[in-house]
Amino acid sequence: MLKTLINAFKIKELRKKILYTFAMIVVIRLGSQLPVPGVNRDFFAQWFAAQSAGAFSFFDAFTGGSFMNMSIFALNITPYITSSIIMQLMTIAIPKLEEMQKDGEEGRKKIASITRYVTVVLALIESAAMAIGFGRSGLLQEYNALNVIIVIVALTAGSAVIMWIGERITENGVGNGISIVLVVNIISRLPQDIAGLYEQFVKGKAIAVGVVSAVIILAIVVAMIVLVIILNDGIRKIPVQYAKKVQGRKFVGGQSSSIPLKINTAGVIPIIFASSILEFPIVICSLFGISGSGFWGEILKGMSSSNWCNISAPQYSIGLVAYVIMVIFFAYFYTSITFNPLEISENMKKQGGFIPGIRPGRPTCEYLNKILYYIIFIGACGLTIVGVLPFVFNGVFGARVSFGGTSLIIIVSVILETIKQIESQMLVRNYKGFLND
Repeated sequence: MLKTLINAFKIKELRKKILYTFAMIVVIRLGSQLPVPGVNRDFFAQWFAAQSAGAFSFFDAFTGGSFMNMSIFALNITPYITSSIIMQLMTIAIPKLEEMQKDGEEGRKKIASITRYVTVVLALIESAAMAIGFGRSGLLQEYNALNVIIVIVALTAGSAVIMWIGERITENGVGNGISIVLVVNIISRLPQDIAGLYEQFVKGKAIAVGVVSAVIILAIVVAMIVLVIILNDGIRKIPVQYAKKVQGRKFVGGQSSSIPLKINTAGVIPIIFASSILEFPIVICSLFGISGSGFWGEILKGMSSSNWCNISAPQYSIGLVAYVIMVIFFAYFYTSITFNPLEISENMKKQGGFIPGIRPGRPTCEYLNKILYYIIFIGACGLTIVGVLPFVFNGVFGARVSFGGTSLIIIVSVILETIKQIESQMLVRNYKGFLND
């Protein structure tokens, strides 16, 4: 990876793209420190520290600390992520959007434009909820209509600017703009998390105990990274043979190929869906100052990831069971709407392709479904392990960090994908240089 970056800097065009990306990252980090006018940041920091809901830590990690600082980028890229997921699901449900997606580049541009509008609408709704919900509790120095409007405009504009920066990185930088923005936000919280782990498990301990603790923490992180890489790059190749055809006096075709099925077919989406569903009621109650009590209070505590795997209160870990079930369910659900074995089998049949030992048509579709369900289960189990381990250590050892399995998957997958894109751009440039020579 380091060698790839060094080689990329030797190429003027790629060097400009990398420096442009770095400049945009600096703008994002500067904007994350600019406060929204009229906001009492001290009050919000105290309120945030008093919250036990893991959703706010999760949200703050995705915004790179902008949420806790209540900066103009407090919403950050989250409305765009939500909008993209909604549009992806709506593409399956609405035939017109599905037709747009199949129209090639022109259709994708239209869907991207709709996604931007949906992002702004979501940012307006979220900023209004924050301005009104938190404003009543003391977030605003003066709770009046003018200050509420200022907060709504500032947060919505901040989210739109972040979206614009992400798209500029995609066009003028190294690519994967939105993903890079998200990764930068997550990584910006790592120094604070590392310092917290050091204070809790290493500082002030006996030398032997501190060394052992540091080694164990490092081993756990490395093991999770290796597992994420396996999940990200692991594929099952289905062999495909194309029959020979007679064209004129020659036989053409007869080539061998394969269908690569990823082990983690749904990526990080199942974890995001499961976390969002469990934490949504807690966030709503916190925003509007509703304190759960009695039976419903116990239910809300069970939904909060901060209470899972707590030895002193094991009854709340029932929420973890629901979390695992939903991760597995959404792994199957999301794959089913993004991967169509019937369409693949029909395309293979039209092109004269077949899987050795399997008849073309519906038998091929059934075979692909069978293999796919098996692969999804393996990927979902690996995804569950990565997602659950941080909760286990948080609950048992109190090792509270702002990032978890979701963040780790995003960081590793985006870094690997970005390196691959840089390598492909280097390959294309070298190929062009060879032709020019």
